Amino acid sequence: MENFLEGVSAFSSWLWGIPLITLLVITGVYLTVLLGFFQFRYPLYMMKQTFGSIFKEPKGKGNITPLQALTSALSSTVGAANIIGVPAAIMFGGPGAVFWMWVIAVIGMSIKFSESVLAVHYREKNEAGEYVGGPVYYMTKGLKLKWLGAWFAFALMIELIPSIMVQGNAVSSAVKETFNGNELLSGLITAVLVGLVIFGGLKRIAKVTEIIVPFMALLYVGAGLIIVAMNFSQLPEVIDLIFSYALQPMSAVGGFAGAAVAETIRWGFARGLYSNEAGLGTAPIAHAAATTDHPVRQGFWAVMGIVIDTLIICSTTAFVVLSSGVWTREGAADNPAALTTIAFQEYFGYTGSLIVTISLIFFVLSTIIVVIFYGSRQAEFLFGLRAGFVMKFVYLASIVVGAIGGAQVIWNFLDLALAAILIPNVIAVLLLSKEVKKLKTEFFTSDLYYKKDIKKKSAS
Repeated sequence: MENFLEGVSAFSSWLWGIPLITLLVITGVYLTVLLGFFQFRYPLYMMKQTFGSIFKEPKGKGNITPLQALTSALSSTVGAANIIGVPAAIMFGGPGAVFWMWVIAVIGMSIKFSESVLAVHYREKNEAGEYVGGPVYYMTKGLKLKWLGAWFAFALMIELIPSIMVQGNAVSSAVKETFNGNELLSGLITAVLVGLVIFGGLKRIAKVTEIIVPFMALLYVGAGLIIVAMNFSQLPEVIDLIFSYALQPMSAVGGFAGAAVAETIRWGFARGLYSNEAGLGTAPIAHAAATTDHPVRQGFWAVMGIVIDTLIICSTTAFVVLSSGVWTREGAADNPAALTTIAFQEYFGYTGSLIVTISLIFFVLSTIIVVIFYGSRQAEFLFGLRAGFVMKFVYLASIVVGAIGGAQVIWNFLDLALAAILIPNVIAVLLLSKEVKKLKTEFFTSDLYYKKDIKKKSAS
């Protein structure tokens, strides 16, 4: 059994290395070219149509606001990886990995945009009168491949069980380490809190994430920027490290063992892709419920998700780790996950440790809330509303099992389960890419959307 699990782990590591990174990079580049490099041509317009319209009444049909859709989607992408994954990328890929993290984030915007555009375009109403959409719907309605939609729905529904266990364990471990709390009690309290939110329906989930996500992002990023400001004199050197070693190997420095260019690119791409989940097909499930007058307009919000998740939050972690110098200390490579906490502790004392722990707990809680919503939507697609309701209880039980360290064996299959979701979704997006281009062209050439917005700006 042990050899089998080692084999599964080795295959997962290989699959999530060159093969899947190559697939996602090629897909991102292809979509970027096909869509006319829109993320480079319209950044200010997209910012105005998203963050610039937060206090305006959204146009069109939907159940939740575009901002609520974004915060719901961000809840599943902004997580522990933003705090502990970035230091690992730096320790194994060097400072240059941050540059490649930025590159793949910008390229990945075209994937995330395409997923969300398709999710809104092919969405429909369920028995409860709520808008539902995502990969299962564009696979079924767009490609006419119901079996592929069923495959995706079932794979995601099942994959979320071990995923939620991992999240539940992250909460209980953080509580035990900082507050010496009991794992079982932590799991039960987490399950109760999550249950109160998810059984309130889509609108309650959206309202909760609308509060939690901005709060946790501002707390963590704000504290991180204070550390960067305190090391302001180091910024030129940090920026030089990031750009200088993006295309050249870096030799060992203190606790950093050195890195070849191939490893630098691999770790940067991997961190960028893992953190923003471009191609995974989960975020479109949230964006499909948004109130919008055109699929492309909601696609802009999906792009902003990558800006917040990777370009802001992950970059904050990177600058904290690099500017504080913790990455060069002896033994740093032994536990890279702890580097962010060490940096925060050095500058804020015990309060710094609390900031990281509280951020982690909020990140993970919001992730659990939203992925349970995703999973119940898949069960609903396959078996109806009642099945979605039942799966919520299964997921809540998974939190408790994970909190006490149960089902460790299943965790070895987590990456394989994610691949079983990602591969069919990326194939579906590629096959429907011409539809995305058609919708994008319609938006930017019609007098009802882009041209109308530009005329309003000129008139004002």
